Amino acid sequence: MPRYARYVENGIEHTGVVFHDRVQDLPGDPDILTLLQAPEQERRELLAKAGRQQRRPVDDATFAVPVQPRAMRDFLVFEAHIAGMKKLDGPDTPVPDQWYEAPAFLFMNPWSLLPTGTDVPMPPFTQRLDFELEVAMIVKNTVRDVPIEEAHEHIAGFCLFNDWSARDIQGNEMRIGLGPSKGKDFANTMGPWLTTPDELEQFREGDRYALDMSVAVNGEVVGTDNLRNMSWSFEEMLVHASRGAVVGAGDVLATGTASQGALSERWARGGELTPPPLQPGDVVTMTVEGLGTIENRIVEPTSPGHTTPRARRTYAADRL
Repeated sequence: MPRYARYVENGIEHTGVVFHDRVQDLPGDPDILTLLQAPEQERRELLAKAGRQQRRPVDDATFAVPVQPRAMRDFLVFEAHIAGMKKLDGPDTPVPDQWYEAPAFLFMNPWSLLPTGTDVPMPPFTQRLDFELEVAMIVKNTVRDVPIEEAHEHIAGFCLFNDWSARDIQGNEMRIGLGPSKGKDFANTMGPWLTTPDELEQFREGDRYALDMSVAVNGEVVGTDNLRNMSWSFEEMLVHASRGAVVGAGDVLATGTASQGALSERWARGGELTPPPLQPGDVVTMTVEGLGTIENRIVEPTSPGHTTPRARRTYAADRL
């Protein structure tokens, strides 16, 4: 099966398939998720028609986000990344025992999704803008309480994912005792297209995919890993997410940051801001074998940065 893409031409979004570095139109511009849920024969008939449609080089295409999820969950499945980040708490701080018990996740803002090639404005008030090299799994069917032996049936495909992060804001927020909020919800990149699981069978090792991953800033590679190093599989992530809860068709389950997939991990391991935080003009490029490449440029802030006042105290000092 091919890779499915949404792309923009003359201001209108279209659906296409990617073959040999070219995008081919799909007649009728079907919704990608609806197409993947259709019977196989119906998909094959539509793909046969694609060969007679207009083609354009991938490098000339302006891509849109392949699907629009109603919910996005960001997991933490790379042990080496967690181990590196814990260095912020001291050089000998171990990965917490609780991390090994289940694949933890946080929710992300689905309205923040951006496609590859889109400029990312600096969020207000940050001095430590960072990226996160990840892979996103897109759920094919609305499910609840999925058993592990059925989980593969509900995977529509995979995309690259960049969870942009304002680390200084995130750090302040997490001292409250909750997860990050404004340090995370301003931008996420997903794309460039959706790659179906059968396209990745050649890379399969058991219940993992052996896909090389890399991230570069201004053309210089600053981090590499391999997707096989996930501590939980995508199927196990779906089992956990759906336990006692609905996971919707089109929803995103992202891996969380690969090892060396964020500047903050380098900062934690080295004890200094090297490489430096992202600035306007920097270009971040992520590549995952079999999935493609996403790239975004950081630009000057566009938000006016409206602020809220400090909290009004509601308890007398002697009651605090």
